[in-house]
Amino acid sequence: MARLVIVSNRVPVPRPRERPQAGGLAVALKEALATREALWFGWSGQTASHTGGSPEIVTVGQTTYATIDLSSEDYRLYYTGFANGMLWPLLHYRMGLAEFRREEWEGYRRVNRAFAHSLTPLLRDDDVIWVHDFHHFPLAAALRAAGAKQRIGFFLHVPFPPLPLFRALPQGNILLRELASCDLIGAQTPSDASNLRDALRGAGFDVPVHPFPIGIEAEEFAREAEKAVRGQDARRLADSLSGRALILGVDRLDYSKGLPQRLRGFAALLRRFPEHRGRVTLLQVAPVSRGDVVQYRALRRELDELAGRINGEHGDIDWVPVRWMTRAVPRATLAGFHRIARVGLVTPMRDGMNLVAKEFVAAQDPADPGALVLSCFAGAADELKGAILVNPHDPDEIAEGLNAALVMPASERRARWTGDIAVLRRNSAAAWAEGFLAALAQIGQDAPRAGGA
Repeated sequence: MARLVIVSNRVPVPRPRERPQAGGLAVALKEALATREALWFGWSGQTASHTGGSPEIVTVGQTTYATIDLSSEDYRLYYTGFANGMLWPLLHYRMGLAEFRREEWEGYRRVNRAFAHSLTPLLRDDDVIWVHDFHHFPLAAALRAAGAKQRIGFFLHVPFPPLPLFRALPQGNILLRELASCDLIGAQTPSDASNLRDALRGAGFDVPVHPFPIGIEAEEFAREAEKAVRGQDARRLADSLSGRALILGVDRLDYSKGLPQRLRGFAALLRRFPEHRGRVTLLQVAPVSRGDVVQYRALRRELDELAGRINGEHGDIDWVPVRWMTRAVPRATLAGFHRIARVGLVTPMRDGMNLVAKEFVAAQDPADPGALVLSCFAGAADELKGAILVNPHDPDEIAEGLNAALVMPASERRARWTGDIAVLRRNSAAAWAEGFLAALAQIGQDAPRAGGA
């Protein structure tokens, strides 16, 4: 079996005594890495005097982790600037938050060339290269320019907007030309794949683009939840609820996740359905990410104010309606929290997939499962037909969805859960990875596509 070479922005190098956090590409690729030799290449997460150079190598089992540092300037231009200041909002349909600066665009492409320069000497002739996410749209072309002839696949974990919106990106056709150096491109949903295919064809490139919805290992997560619910943290949470129903949200602190809209929806629930006052608690876990980006600092201030306002208006001497956490919680602990929750509340404004929704379903007690309230704009909405779908732009619709979930009979909850868990068991993380790699293997090794770094 050919070695698998994974390229991503960050590399989860195993470290002694480190507690793994929730989510991440490492979780999705766990099964794929367990069955083959692999090289995982990317940024170390550290800044140094210059970008690139000889990678730092760590080998654990069959997987070798290779990382390079970025200069402080390249971190600012490539990561904070173009990737998170321009591409992230654009790809999430938030063009009003996007800011294009030519120096950031040039820094973004320069870092991708540095990735290619450091990775190329590590490659074997029969490697299969799998590049992940929007940080590395230009990487395949940079690898081709450096002489790489290996098969290259690319997977986009976030949404891709319709062509008229993408065309707002200056130099967008250059990115598409560079992406066209891949042999196969995957996206989360049929609509994302269609949008990306249209953009490539509009720029004159006919590259295979197909949907490969990412999954989780549902049975494994269920076992983790069963164990965690008996742990100290889950017991503390359950005891503190004093019999109240738990509504649980778990997200990165990001404007794409619809967190202000979620809190407004919860406030609308308390106003419009007063029978739930004093009987429900919303726990929102939202670890801070990208804290050096101005929009994220503003979002945190807004959420602090909203949570305080709801608690001030509706709280009582023995009841705090909103519990608000911005520190990271280990994935195993969250599994227990999911198991306790009566309602999972997942309301992104736009999401490629959203594995939290799938983890909530997987963690439930089959005899008494909770209900999932899910944004219709999450990729998971295509698969989880048992969820109560809501439009996160309407706080009243969120409130109505929450009320429906809270009053839903156990028989209906079980019926909805049964259908969704069957989908999760079928569309696992292992099935996602193997499906993409099998499709890539079927594509003949063509001559390098048009493009270049």
